[in-house]
Amino acid sequence: MHEAKTQLSKLVQAAVDGEPFIIARSGTPLVKVTSLEAPATGPRRTGFLPGLSVPPDFDRMGAEEIESVLGGRG
Repeated sequence: MHEAKTQLSKLVQAAVDGEPFIIARSGTPLVKVTSLEAPATGPRRTGFLPGLSVPPDFDRMGAEEIESVLGGRG
């Protein structure tokens, strides 16, 4: 228990890095400390703002203008 108190920051970082540890008192294990799993998040979305939409030709928008400025270089 004393070591856990004095080394808590290092022990917690080790647990985060995948090395759980057990805290004991007088040789009797009391608790096991492990890192929490990151909360599951859904896929990131684009176009979630009201009224915002991405046109299907988004990746080609302005292609003619860009080609005219760059002279057809690519």
